[in-house]
Amino acid sequence: MLNFKHLHYFMVVARSGGIIRAAERLHLAPQTLSGQISQFEERIGAQLFHRVGRRLELSETGKLALSYAEEIFQTGSELEELLSSGAIDRFFTFRVGVADVLPKFIVHRLLAPVLKLPEAIRLICHEDRLDRLLADLALHSLDMVIADRPMPPGTEIKGYSHPLGESGIAFMASPALAEKIGSRFPANLHGAPMLLPGKDSALHLALPRWLERMNVRPRIVGEFSDSALMKAFGEAGAGIFPTPALSVAAVCEHYKVDMVGETNDIKERFFLISAERKLAHPVARAVSEHAKKMMF
Repeated sequence: MLNFKHLHYFMVVARSGGIIRAAERLHLAPQTLSGQISQFEERIGAQLFHRVGRRLELSETGKLALSYAEEIFQTGSELEELLSSGAIDRFFTFRVGVADVLPKFIVHRLLAPVLKLPEAIRLICHEDRLDRLLADLALHSLDMVIADRPMPPGTEIKGYSHPLGESGIAFMASPALAEKIGSRFPANLHGAPMLLPGKDSALHLALPRWLERMNVRPRIVGEFSDSALMKAFGEAGAGIFPTPALSVAAVCEHYKVDMVGETNDIKERFFLISAERKLAHPVARAVSEHAKKMMF
């Protein structure tokens, strides 16, 4: 088994940048600490550090090991706090992966019921690309994933897609840009500056195809993997941006923009992805039921 004492010594050395400073923090002789690190490297069969002058720099293996070590000891610290405070019976943790292309307003509305459940829940949201989130789901680091597409076909990761709902698309612009392009939709998009969701978004291809069918050719001035950043550029007048029609009121209020058109010809869809075919977890069921009954 992994020697956690060695892992802790390694983490302190990595954070300190050298044996001497780490030895002072650990109240060990530098020779003793150096020997412990050597034993650890021998045990795992890989070099964790490279010496650069007087400093130690992490190898690629060391960088990977450090990321895991920090997570392991952070989790251990949280467990110790829970056990010592007696709070273990008062709440449980639920970890949700959120695809980074999703509008934050929609995600908030989807997850809002979680904190209203009778059980005391600590909600942990982790935002990333869908492929990475699915890998974490497979490792049981996440309890569920919210995305704008179902499980990719042909993937070796075990998971099940549960549709939550869909929404038409609205096009938003700063008041000055909205006034400039006029209200004749979708012709007002032709030649106008436009911001697109990044390639990880389901709209990245669907939106240009729809524009082509409408014989409309805007000027694509930017692509954004983060939906909030895209809206911030839109607020500043950089271009027209799409958003689910469901979130128009919130987007108008928060970003002080106007709607310049809306279509139901293209849809943004939302999915809950879990490791189970049937949603058994009460939190996942609450999200699914709220989405279907109240949102969509």
